Amino acid sequence: MSATILTAYVLIWPVLVAGVLVAIVRGFAKDVKEARKEGRPLI
Repeated sequence: MSATILTAYVLIWPVLVAGVLVAIVRGFAKDVKEARKEGRPLI
């Protein structure tokens, strides 16, 4: 396996993790906004 391919493979994981984290945070923020709008507790 060449060094370039191995480097790309290692560096793609933080990008994937960041994407998943952004999706989770956006969903949570949407739920918080809806809960506040409806006047109900989040939990």
